[in-house]
Amino acid sequence: MSYAVADRPLWVPSPDRVAGANITVFSHDAERRWGRSLPDYAALHAWSVNEPAEFWTSIWEYGDVRGQMGARVLESPGRMPGTRWFPDAHLNYAENLLRSRDDGDALVFWGEDRVKNRLSHGDLYRQVAHFAAALQEMGVVAGDRVAAWMPNLPETIVVMLAASSIGAIFSSASPDFGVQGVLDRFGQIEPKVLVAVDGYYYNGKVVDCLDRLAAITDGLPTVKRVVVVPYVHAHHDLSHVHHARVLPDFVKPFLAVTEIPFVRLPFEHPLFIMYSSGTTGVPKCIVHCAGGALLQHIKEHRLHGDVKPGDRLFYFTTCGWMMWNWLVSGLASGATLLLYDGTPMLGDGAILFDYAQAEGMTHFGTSAKFIDGIAKAGLRPRQTHDLPALRAMFSTGSPLVPEGFEYVYREIKSDLCLSSISGGTDIISCFVLGNPTLPVWPGEIQCKGLGMAVDVFDEIGVPVRGEKGELVCTRPFPVMPVGFWNDRDGSRYRAAYFERFENVWCHGDYSEITPHDGLVIYGRSDATLNPGGVRIGTAEIYRQVEKLEEVVESLVIGQQWPPGDASDVRVVLFVKLREGGALDEALIDRIRRTIRDNTTPRHVPARVVQVTDIPRTKSGKIVELAVRAVVHGEPVKNVEALANPAALAQLRARLERQSRGVS
Repeated sequence: MSYAVADRPLWVPSPDRVAGANITVFSHDAERRWGRSLPDYAALHAWSVNEPAEFWTSIWEYGDVRGQMGARVLESPGRMPGTRWFPDAHLNYAENLLRSRDDGDALVFWGEDRVKNRLSHGDLYRQVAHFAAALQEMGVVAGDRVAAWMPNLPETIVVMLAASSIGAIFSSASPDFGVQGVLDRFGQIEPKVLVAVDGYYYNGKVVDCLDRLAAITDGLPTVKRVVVVPYVHAHHDLSHVHHARVLPDFVKPFLAVTEIPFVRLPFEHPLFIMYSSGTTGVPKCIVHCAGGALLQHIKEHRLHGDVKPGDRLFYFTTCGWMMWNWLVSGLASGATLLLYDGTPMLGDGAILFDYAQAEGMTHFGTSAKFIDGIAKAGLRPRQTHDLPALRAMFSTGSPLVPEGFEYVYREIKSDLCLSSISGGTDIISCFVLGNPTLPVWPGEIQCKGLGMAVDVFDEIGVPVRGEKGELVCTRPFPVMPVGFWNDRDGSRYRAAYFERFENVWCHGDYSEITPHDGLVIYGRSDATLNPGGVRIGTAEIYRQVEKLEEVVESLVIGQQWPPGDASDVRVVLFVKLREGGALDEALIDRIRRTIRDNTTPRHVPARVVQVTDIPRTKSGKIVELAVRAVVHGEPVKNVEALANPAALAQLRARLERQSRGVS
């Protein structure tokens, strides 16, 4: 079953909006600079992938990147992996984010409804200078690792910028990770410095971190200093935490430092170490370079997001998700960053709209699950909040269904660019995303990213249109990972992305290109269902099930059936119902009928099972592969990656009880 094209778009930008968009200005500049004719987005995109040297030079110049670009743009352009970008360039990521020292807002922070503060550009620069000097005093040099077990606080950004200013490699995890989850990540990269919070707020409660911090420190023998950031406690007993000092004491000797000696390093110098979800084993440590992340994020913020100097950019994220790194780069485009930590559903989700109204938010970033959650909660921000500055809304984390698009335009704001975006930790950015000069069609991602040769391949590597297939990128791009940490021969890196199709990045998303040259994502291809040999994207089922008022959320897998026979599967659907709801035969019948009427008989689940919780990662993504493993009696190798591991056992137990006919 292919994508059903809507009759008309939900939003069309006005001529004035198109004319004033950054991407329009950029396109005109490129026409003059290179003598090209770029009359529309299709032409602009084709030029960006066919003439990469021209395009990425233009991004460097348009972004006013501070550093030495050098004469060469790319080396070995036909090799993937293996292409080198800007091989003569030298730059510093932090220098490009700390462009201003004025009194305007650089960072605004809300910690639920309990903590509010802000840092000016001058404040941010000074705090980074102090922390960088403290790191250098204790011997941190380029290439050393600085790890942060932190919430989305201003201090986390200070630490990251300080580390990157001297060429150290930054890596982060959110404090809801348990001890083993942190050790599985940071233990592989052997940090010299660990920065951690004393606790955090979630849903109005204080969660203490100091006991777990002691255990984490015990498991990281390379750490020479633990810096504890005060957040929820006034006083701290750190006697049980080795090498620990509170942040004010750590930086106190360096408060007179006023300048940052930015170290300009090669384009490919490592900046961030990111982590795969880790639900099928120890997480992969993905290394991203400073130059690639900077150029890609400038491109995405300024051109695809239309971020302008003075805009107020928000994304709901934790420090364990790549969207945090993406958000922080907004400083390079002159945006004020609006940070939030805690539950986004405080007040049934109204707190984020309170924040948007109070701070004049221009760009609101969130997840498809949040949009679905506030829709089910009956929020109508258009009637309760005044959001005149809001121009763009971003959604990622899972596919945003057409009903989610319609809800945003009906109940949040009718005149904004709603951009469903998709990429991942693997590229710390997007393959497909929004465009302020194109219409928004329900259920569609607007366009392929500039400079990204995105396509959809069938099983044998032939490009397809109007059919589902594998999302691929057929040419190199600057934000490809440098590699995986401790993968000396590159074999694990190549196996992750390049084994399926030679010299082509295979991303692992099951996708379709629409008649508008947009895209629909149907879910991860390794979680795709295959009953009777017919491939089904899980998002197709979620869209239908979660229409029903009784269903809060759901998870679907393919179970080998009969047991032990890998040649076929049956579809099993787990549903979490509204509080007090019960799954009776009438509701099961309605679920199956809704799926059948709107998809195909192959999509209809053989089993529908009620559960009280849906297993998910710390960043909120449901874990279909882990559930599939548990249902088949296979071990889940890294439950520490899950926010709610107990939910896994419940799913298997309830399916087994239902299969035995036990209610």
